[in-house]
Amino acid sequence: MSLRFDELLRAILTSRVYEVARETSLDVAPRLSQRVDNTVWLKREDQQPVFSFKIRGAYNRIARLSEAERTAGVITASAGNHAQGVALSAKHLGIHAVIVMPKTTPDIKVEAVEALDAEVVLVGDHYSEAQLHCDRLAKERGLIFVHPFDDPLVIAGQGTIADEIVRQHPSNLAAIFVPVGGGGLIAGIGAYVKSVMPEVRVIGVEPVDSDAMNRALRAGHPVSLETPGLFADGVAVRQVGSYTFPIVQATVERIVTVNNDEICGAIKDIFDDTRTIVEPAGALAVAGLKAYVERTGERGKHFVALLSGANMNFDRLRFVAERAELGESREALFAVTIPERPGSFRQFCAALGRRVITEFNYRLNDRQRADVFVGVSVGSREDAAQVRAGLLRQGYEATDLSDNELAKLHVRYMVGGHARDVKRERLCRFEFPERPGALLQFLDTLGGRWNISLFHYRNHGSDFGRVLAALEVPPEEDQAFEGFLKDLGYRFQIEDGNDAYNRFLQPTRKS
Repeated sequence: MSLRFDELLRAILTSRVYEVARETSLDVAPRLSQRVDNTVWLKREDQQPVFSFKIRGAYNRIARLSEAERTAGVITASAGNHAQGVALSAKHLGIHAVIVMPKTTPDIKVEAVEALDAEVVLVGDHYSEAQLHCDRLAKERGLIFVHPFDDPLVIAGQGTIADEIVRQHPSNLAAIFVPVGGGGLIAGIGAYVKSVMPEVRVIGVEPVDSDAMNRALRAGHPVSLETPGLFADGVAVRQVGSYTFPIVQATVERIVTVNNDEICGAIKDIFDDTRTIVEPAGALAVAGLKAYVERTGERGKHFVALLSGANMNFDRLRFVAERAELGESREALFAVTIPERPGSFRQFCAALGRRVITEFNYRLNDRQRADVFVGVSVGSREDAAQVRAGLLRQGYEATDLSDNELAKLHVRYMVGGHARDVKRERLCRFEFPERPGALLQFLDTLGGRWNISLFHYRNHGSDFGRVLAALEVPPEEDQAFEGFLKDLGYRFQIEDGNDAYNRFLQPTRKS
């Protein structure tokens, strides 16, 4: 189905979203504005009845169904927020709804959908797997499919956000930052803004490990991601829409990608200004705005960042809190070698001056030298570099581990010395979708061919399981071992040469 821009604009202006959705506020963020030296406005879609913008597109689509289609019932596949939008819309209109969700969907979203009297079916680890099952159920049961993003009426419903922004901030607006998953939200906003205020830039934001739109724009056509990242689950799609893509191509200035630490930092920024905790996907626009300003140096402009949702799983807050300071460049992690003698720790602290030490891990292992894992409060990445430079000038061997995922996820919790009885070991990081029994399934898949000499696992709350594992592998079995890893079916990265591992965990030979 194809619509010209003027028809899409007309569809946005005649959308029926306000029968269930509300016009949300556009609030200035004073602390964030001061930090980035621009005026930042937050479009508060967390204020919707389902705490997400998805209610707009879902209701606009379902409200246009014929009587026969309403009688048949509706079905959708969703990571969560669209599911709640469909469930509430169907309940409001007295229509039966079936929602197919990935098993990795946070419990808060599953429970919210069930509370709206929808039938929930949990299948697969990603949206794409849920979508395949949804297609089968729709055909078997004669249900009407409501697409999360690749539908003109859904796009038109989301586009009403842009209409509100233009009315709420009609002048001096430089750019609107929009989170991107399948493209329905940014397509609706882009089509409206370029029709009525073409001078305003529309900038999309994606996680670095779920950048389907970014890759599609570079390739000139939709491409499929092998394994989308799961942290920002609201935008974790393998492929953008065939309908949304050309609209984004024609209306979006650029796509900014951000990492998980930057997303966590943005969640904290939003909380500081609003006392609201948004979900990772909901903070994408703020994270992208901050990254854009840092990369371009733009100052004195008016920017809007869209807070797309606030369905945060409480268990995930632990990870967010741990990583927010790193994401805001307020904390840096270092591996520092100090002499092993009385008073050396005090001397090291004196070398840091009045810096606040946020973390310190150490264990006696060698009588000559000690490797310590230390966290330090800093003001910026440049400040962290100055800390390291200062330590080097005073004769310390220091490595910045702030961007070392192995150090941040595992080593900081494991610092405790080098094993002395381990034979040759290979070190790997693994990721797998988190669900009940997932760790046991991972261990079963790993099998018992090689002895496990190191293992660290942390559950991050309905997100994804992260494992650091070392196995004793003889040199002649390296090729077989690496082939085994590729056949496991899990995302992995070999970390044999990682500096954090070498300093704190690598086995030492017997003397």
